[in-house]
Amino acid sequence: MFGMIGIVVTFAMVFGGYVLAGGHLEVIMHSLPHEMMMIGGAALGSFLLSNETATIKHALSGFGRSLKGPKWHESDLQDVLCLLFQLLRIARANPVELEGHVEEPANSPIFQAYPKILKDEQAVALITDTLRSASLNYDDPYQVEEMLSQRIGLMNEEAMHAPHALQNMADALPALGIVAAVLGVIKTMSAIDQPPEVLGKMIGGALVGTFLGVFLAYALVAPFAQRLQAVMKQDQSFYDVIKSVLVAGLHQHATNLCVEVGRQSAPEHVRPSFGNLENALRELKRAS
Repeated sequence: MFGMIGIVVTFAMVFGGYVLAGGHLEVIMHSLPHEMMMIGGAALGSFLLSNETATIKHALSGFGRSLKGPKWHESDLQDVLCLLFQLLRIARANPVELEGHVEEPANSPIFQAYPKILKDEQAVALITDTLRSASLNYDDPYQVEEMLSQRIGLMNEEAMHAPHALQNMADALPALGIVAAVLGVIKTMSAIDQPPEVLGKMIGGALVGTFLGVFLAYALVAPFAQRLQAVMKQDQSFYDVIKSVLVAGLHQHATNLCVEVGRQSAPEHVRPSFGNLENALRELKRAS
């Protein structure tokens, strides 16, 4: 919502101010298709050249994700804490029963109660793999904790590839705008025998390239990259919460304390309240 508002405000203020100051949009609109072809084409080509296929796909889908916002919200964090609470209770009471939930999460009634989490392969794999490893290495929880930390770190690193790729494109756009402007100057110099009014329009068209490169970089692509990075960080915090609960469980803390450690590790603006989480856990205890 605010992303679309930001785009509208940016275009309205820049081009509205230009028109109110006496500028003529005809010059910009006349040069825009050719300048956009050169600048946008060069930016797209260098983007494809410098990134892997997975990064390209994530970056292209990142524009929509930036506008849509984070995937995980406060209710999802409360759900995953309740899910982990149930799994840890089973692990303490009956490890054999836990094996069925870990080996076939799609058929587990506990996982099925949280369909959004079940659809996320990373979250499910993180939970099941860690609990499976923990069951084999309870004498050395630090080994499992180290493996979990490395996995989370790799996930965070991979998630940041797309925002970094978009930021690199934003950094390159002003220079590409200068390239287009220089080409426009070359075109103008080849028509130096034309009257001043013709040369003026040609020079103005050449400067559109510089304007377009800077405008695209700092008003659109860079903000999208920063917004996508913020969205990715918030979504990655969901997995950090899972890690916190599982690590606390590995050290044999009380189940309620493990869940509270996870709640405290969540970002403040999406952290479930203690009262709401306590009520949810109380309902789970009554249902079991």
